Amino acid sequence: MGLIASLPEIDTQPDSVFVMHEKSEKLIPLHAHSKGQLSYVEGGIAYVTIDNKTYVIPARHYFWIPKGVWHVVKVGQFATVFRSLYFYGEDDSKNDFYGKLGIYPASELLIQMINYTERWDGGHVDKASENFEFLVALKNLLPTMSTHSLPIVLPVTDEPRVLKIINYIEENLGEPLRLKNVSSQFNMSERSFTRLFQSALKMSFLQYLKTLRMIKAIEMILKTNMSVSEIGERVGYHNIGSFSNAFFEYTKSRPSDFKRGM
Repeated sequence: MGLIASLPEIDTQPDSVFVMHEKSEKLIPLHAHSKGQLSYVEGGIAYVTIDNKTYVIPARHYFWIPKGVWHVVKVGQFATVFRSLYFYGEDDSKNDFYGKLGIYPASELLIQMINYTERWDGGHVDKASENFEFLVALKNLLPTMSTHSLPIVLPVTDEPRVLKIINYIEENLGEPLRLKNVSSQFNMSERSFTRLFQSALKMSFLQYLKTLRMIKAIEMILKTNMSVSEIGERVGYHNIGSFSNAFFEYTKSRPSDFKRGM
């Protein structure tokens, strides 16, 4: 039974940990549960949408979603293994970590611990099980391992004019896009363009552009065999040093190191 079919099962035992490992490329529709969700992305990329914002989770990273938060998950490649643990919430108040959405790089220890749980795939592990303490230890480790949350998030909108602008940006991402040039492309003053963009997305044009470039770079690293310099060119960085610095700002990793780590 896959994750979509298992959604109603997650909350049937409030004090347990529900385990689900799935290799897939799919959209998991809007849902929430009364347990905190730890999901690790292996070999691809995933996207989580919450409150009109889409968060990007690259391979070898995991995310934590607090209990009760409505969200949509998209797993972006068929080869992606999506490993999820749904934890009891009775002790979430003991650390602020459990009440906040976060995306984090996974340490080797955490990866090994998550992979070990595959033997309980598709079922609940409760307090009566001798394996329960292992999962308790895993949950307790998360706040100590997770100090840097990735700021890779893009807002979404239904505003028709902004959707056209976003489409133009995506189609010309490798070009030297500037506020003056893009606003004139849509017969708008820089001031009007900035107001429209900020109103619809709650993010500046330059911030959106930089974030989109980083997302597309991550996708290319994970999905293609292109070199780092080729990827930089494709997303609008014609100086590899500038690309590397921007990438490090978002991921705390250089593109070459990120690529090797996959």
